[in-house]
Amino acid sequence: MALSMKSLARVLSALGFLAAGAQPTHNLYAQTTPSDGQRIAFLGDSITQGGWGNPGGYVRLVLAGLEANGIKAVPIPAGIGGHKSNQMLERLGRDVLSHKPDWMTLSCGVNDVWHGVHGVPLPQYKTNIAAIVDRCHDAGVKVMILTSTVIGEELDNENNALLAPYNEFLRQLAAEKKCLLADLSALFHQALKAGPKTGRVLTSDGVHMNPAGDQLMAKGVLRAFGLDEDRLKKAEEAWQDLPGAATLQGSFAAGKGKVLRGTRGVTLRQRQQLSALAAARNQSLDTLLNDLYAAEARTLLKPSGQYESFEEIFRDKQEAACQARLQEQFGRRIDELLKQP
Repeated sequence: MALSMKSLARVLSALGFLAAGAQPTHNLYAQTTPSDGQRIAFLGDSITQGGWGNPGGYVRLVLAGLEANGIKAVPIPAGIGGHKSNQMLERLGRDVLSHKPDWMTLSCGVNDVWHGVHGVPLPQYKTNIAAIVDRCHDAGVKVMILTSTVIGEELDNENNALLAPYNEFLRQLAAEKKCLLADLSALFHQALKAGPKTGRVLTSDGVHMNPAGDQLMAKGVLRAFGLDEDRLKKAEEAWQDLPGAATLQGSFAAGKGKVLRGTRGVTLRQRQQLSALAAARNQSLDTLLNDLYAAEARTLLKPSGQYESFEEIFRDKQEAACQARLQEQFGRRIDELLKQP
């Protein structure tokens, strides 16, 4: 019976005909950039789930960046919030391999550390991740390993110290298995060391991405896919006009711990336009939006509105109806600002 190329390579390797670390001529990674129409699975936790569910998430940006360069990939979203390496290994066949992807990005490690005693110790993590990569390779799927970003933007905290050996293992494994590597940990550390020392720079809560974090993740993945700086610029330009890629929020403290909130999705270009408008008024964008929302919230009260006080709104359980009304008004006010020259 004729041997397949993969089987032949294994036989030759066993007989010593392939030097250590050498690759057969049909090397899985001879192609390092997806082709038009190829399928890419994105396996991960809540960061990846949000990267697909949020119009400006990193998964969406990767796909848009590839498409801006003539590569329309077929996505296979496989991020589930809270998942660790053991759970990703368990569902690999169901959520990824059954869909027959050409590529898979693997983002795993934050929860293995962050969940503490309910996490996954490093020795078992190594076993789980290596098994995921081996099963993908056996199925002919090319793997890009993403090092984990941060658990808190304070780089010297305990969780980030615990995360460091997990990331070092991922770098070693990528080299050993000839996988693509997007060293997002290194990119995040570099950006946070160079960035402002107050407030969130790349995350909304220390772990999950804000727009800047999503963009940095997407750039790291696209670079690992082989896009040069010119093609990255095409990607970044395409991101600017993605509908809903940025979310604006306004809030108003209505007293006694009660808060009214409204959101509005805009493009990244529109968010930049509003940021420039706020700066011209010597305000932050958050202040501008909160002031805008507060002005609308006050129209709920007499004489222009129907309520005597904000306390009455919550006592009568009318906050949902009021927030729906404010959401619409908040959106209109943002549209008016965007129309300003």
